[in-house]
This record gives sequence, C-alpha cells and structure tokens, in this order.
Amino acid sequence: MSAGLHVIFGTGAAGLATFDALRRRGRTVRLINRSGHAPVGADVEVLAGDVRDTSFAIDAARGAAVVYQTLNPPYSQWSQQFPALQAGVLAAAEEAGARLVSLENVYMYGRPAGRPLTEDRENNAHTVKGRLRAGMAEELLAAHRAGRVEISIGRASDYFGPRGGAQSNLGDRVFPAALNGRTATVLGNPDQPHTYTYLPDIGEGLALLGEHTDAPGRIWHLPNDPDTRTTRQLVHIIYRQAGHDHSRLRAVPPLLLRALGLVNPTVRELLEMQYQFEEPFIVDSSTIAHHLGIAATPIEQAITETLEDYRETPGSPAP
Repeated sequence: MSAGLHVIFGTGAAGLATFDALRRRGRTVRLINRSGHAPVGADVEVLAGDVRDTSFAIDAARGAAVVYQTLNPPYSQWSQQFPALQAGVLAAAEEAGARLVSLENVYMYGRPAGRPLTEDRENNAHTVKGRLRAGMAEELLAAHRAGRVEISIGRASDYFGPRGGAQSNLGDRVFPAALNGRTATVLGNPDQPHTYTYLPDIGEGLALLGEHTDAPGRIWHLPNDPDTRTTRQLVHIIYRQAGHDHSRLRAVPPLLLRALGLVNPTVRELLEMQYQFEEPFIVDSSTIAHHLGIAATPIEQAITETLEDYRETPGSPAP
C-alpha cells in the first residue's frame, strides 16, 4: 500500500504535515487545493479546483494508491461545505480504488463527563459541529462496511505546531508573544488539563494509516503525549524555552467572547465548543501506540521545534 501515488486533498497545516511525512518516506505526492499553489518544491504537483465538484475530485485523484482527506473549510461554513467536500473525496477514492485516510477531530464524542476520550466512545455530540462530524464519520465507515472504499480514520485533538497559525489555541496568539516577552492570549479555562495534538504527529499518524495493513476499517486517535498538561503549564514551558523566567497569559473572558461573536462569525462558531475547556479534556491515543507502534513527540521537543519554526517564519504576528 505504501507504493504508488499519494494524493492529499487540502494544504492547510495538517495537509502539509502529512506531505512532509510522506516525503520523508520517499513517496510521490500530489496536492489538491483551490489555488493550485502550496509552499512545496517545484517538483511537486499541485492541482487547483473545487473538490465539491465530483468530476474534478475524481480526475484529481486518478492513479492514486492512497487518498488523504485533510480539508478544513472556514469554521462558519462547515455545515454548508464539509459534507460536499467529503463526498467529493470519497467518490475520488472509490473511483481510483484507493485507500482513503480521513482526518477528523473529536467533536462527535460530546462532553468528556470525567472520562478520557477513547476510540470506542459512543457519539454523543450536543453541538451542531459535533453532530455534523458524527454523521460524516458514519458515512465513511458505512462505505467501508459496504466494500466500496477501504477507510482509515485518524482523529486529532486541538492541534499545535509548525504552521499552526491563528486557528491553533497554542499558535499565533502564544508563540510570538513568548518570543517577544509579551502577554499570550488563549481561549477557554487555561487551568484544565487539555490534550493538544502536535501537527507533525498528525502527519506521521496519517501517513502510517495510509500504509499499515491493520489500519483500515476503524478509528484511531493520532498520537498525543500521555502526560496531559493544562494550557497554562504548556504556555509556561513555551515561555521558559523562549528564555523567560515567567509566562504571561491572559484568557479571553467568556462574556467578551460572546460579545465578539455578535460581529465575528468565526468567533460565534467557537462559542459552542468552549465546553472542551470546562473540565479535563483528555484524548487517549494508547491504541495506536500499542497496535501500530507510533508514539507522540515528547512535549518539550515539540515546543522546541515549534518555537524554531516561529523564529524562522518572517512576519510572525505579534499579539
């Protein structure tokens, strides 16, 4: 399964992390996005088009051995765009006879209710986006059960790492602030334990799901550090590694978040997901470690690498 063409739909942070992992394995990769441009070498094929157009998606994946779904439409457009995007990728993989590796989050589980999230957890979403992702996951698993497409699902928690950007809670509002000795800003209660998935681990995990014989037909939590810290503890490590004795952290007050949601559609969509920071939010990834032999990057190393990426990225935004 590792030989042949690997086609990645989506060139955001997770798609590019998957690209990096595949290139380290020496794979031939084609990237698909709307613009036809991506920060990759000139030797890499990048196709432009709308994946909701099934005929385009099928043509884009022609010849693929493995297809990766890492698309992530604007947060405020999930209900309008996400199902059609997945339908395009699913049709493309089926037509190509390729394995489909789909990146998902953990919204479909709903509230942790005092227990770590594991792959055998029933879907119990109480949010619009959680119910949407639950339905999309079931669509993929039904296609696998019907023998139409070989499906592997990899689920990640909130991500951080190189290219994490403004969408990451531990991204543009934190790392540039630490490097500049300013105050970082995060969403949610920073004193609750919270699992963050390192972007290169997402890429390595998805690449593994594309080649391992035992991967298809089930859900896998992508590698997470088993020692779950609070957001505040992680921010402290970031500041320490940036050369500061003390971290400076400000959490956006819930009332301010609600007020911002009145005028900002992205913030409005974030409001229903704030339950993830109201209690310990721990995503257990021991299954993929035990069965497929992949472990998370140690958190200190992950933060070192992310800080280095922000140092090397011109124009990293200040808070």
